Order: sequence, then C-alpha cells, then structure tokens
Amino acid sequence: MPPETVPTEILLNPSTEPLGEFLLPNQPQPGHAVEVNGQLYMVLERRHRYQYRGGRYQLHKMALLVQIAHPDRNRWRGKWIIGDGRCKYNALSELIRCAVNPLGPCQGCASFEPASGTIADGASGK
Repeated sequence: MPPETVPTEILLNPSTEPLGEFLLPNQPQPGHAVEVNGQLYMVLERRHRYQYRGGRYQLHKMALLVQIAHPDRNRWRGKWIIGDGRCKYNALSELIRCAVNPLGPCQGCASFEPASGTIADGASGK
C-alpha cells in the first residue's frame, strides 16, 4: 500500500480521544503541523501498525498523537515558535512558550529580557 493511502488515525493528546481516521497526502513527522477539519494540530508522536501479508509485514495503519496548535505561534528565524523569540527566556519551541511564563502572554510580561549574543538568538557565542 503506497504511503499516501495509509489510513491514519488521529488521537488528541492527553486524552487520546480519537478525532477520526483520515487518508493524509503525506506522512507528517513529529513537530510538524497537520490540519484536520479546519483545525491545526501539532504532531507529537507517530505510530506505525503493521500487518503480516504475503509473507512479509506491510504498513497497515498509522496513528498520530496530536495537540492543538497554539494560537500564539510565530515564525522566528525559519521555524515556528510560541510567543516572542526576542526574549531570552523563550524556549524557541512550538510546544512550550518559556520557563518563566509558560501560559503567557508574552506581551506585557514582567520577566521579558531581550536575548543577547547567545546561540539562542543566532550569534556564534564566541
């Protein structure tokens, strides 16, 4: 069965509530976004389910564990992050905002400190 025709079950994290089974045009990797019924989700985990047919194991089904994509997602230096990438406390991740104020928002945060010449803001750190 070609990869584009593999039935994919989508499970919402943390309850693993099934959102349904879909035929996706590609095989989304963890960390990528997938749109289902107009809602954007982040892929946390991808599981493969195989079936023994014709003397060999074949990919039969996939399951994606997803979470709702954060509404405060921003493009920062070529990748998606949550919140303001200019703050030194930002995790530069699309799964968590920061350690100081994980629930946000970044705007008006008392702990905001501009990132300086560190690897986090793209400088070599030398």
